[in-house]
Amino acid sequence: MKKVNVTVPWSTGLHLRTAAELVQVSQRFTSRLAVQLGSKMADPRSILSLVLLSAGLGTSLEIEASGADEFEALQAIEEFFRSPEPGLDSTKPSP
Repeated sequence: MKKVNVTVPWSTGLHLRTAAELVQVSQRFTSRLAVQLGSKMADPRSILSLVLLSAGLGTSLEIEASGADEFEALQAIEEFFRSPEPGLDSTKPSP
């Protein structure tokens, strides 16, 4: 079992769009995955579970993986949390 800590980098937090993207990343792996925020646990393969965490900008989350591809899963999830907010194109000027 491996664990990493990530911080929510998006101004809108872990909302529906970002949760949906995290679900897609998580579904690529067979390892058991969990996201923890304080005493709350979430399944990163469930949009509802992730949204119910109410993780806003700057929130620290602990990600746990256990299984054959745990290392790769955690790497992909860490990379996801380093990416710009899904759906936003940083090359276009803001309206």
